[in-house]
Amino acid sequence: SRLLFGTLYPAYYSYKAVKTKNVKEYVRWMMYWIVFALYTVVETITDLTVAWFPLYYELKIAFVIWLLSPYTRGASLIYRKCLHPLLSSREREIDEYIVQAKEKSYETMVNFGKQGLSIAATAAVSAAVKATSPLSACPKTSSV
Repeated sequence: SRLLFGTLYPAYYSYKAVKTKNVKEYVRWMMYWIVFALYTVVETITDLTVAWFPLYYELKIAFVIWLLSPYTRGASLIYRKCLHPLLSSREREIDEYIVQAKEKSYETMVNFGKQGLSIAATAAVSAAVKATSPLSACPKTSSV
């Protein structure tokens, strides 16, 4: 039901907002997706720690419906009151962290690539040596 209410329904209405170029609806759904991304991270942690709590799953569904509801505008409320001020105050730090993470991931990929090439080259040389070895060229014959 989280998939239906939390993802498919908003995805369809996001599509409609983009298709009709309705800026008000577009902003509404962008706020929803930002809040829903945070909710997904929090949900992953709470699923591991407090899933035993009575009515836990029912509360999650109710929360997603509250986020979506055009009457409560829960996602808009959370975004405007909490997330926007928090992200605005930490934007420079987050941007720097993302740049560093990109640089580290690039360096890691280059290192993995170098290691992979080294392993492949070693394997190729080893295979070539075995193939040209005089012993490997002679088939084993059984003595009768």
